[in-house]
Amino acid sequence: MDVRVGDIVTMKKNHPCGCNLFSVLRVGMDFKLKCCGCGHEIMTPRAKAEKNIRKITRETKETSV
Repeated sequence: MDVRVGDIVTMKKNHPCGCNLFSVLRVGMDFKLKCCGCGHEIMTPRAKAEKNIRKITRETKETSV
């Protein structure tokens, strides 16, 4: 699964605050995710995070010349 730093991922389960959108802060053997609702940061193993990701939203950077 191609998850990059800066992506917004939609998870299958909600965070206790009620939001299911998370911003990716770190990628490796563990993912560091920040809840877009309350700002809480969590570390989760890569296998568990990839299993629970429903959708990846990537910010496209357009350059004008």
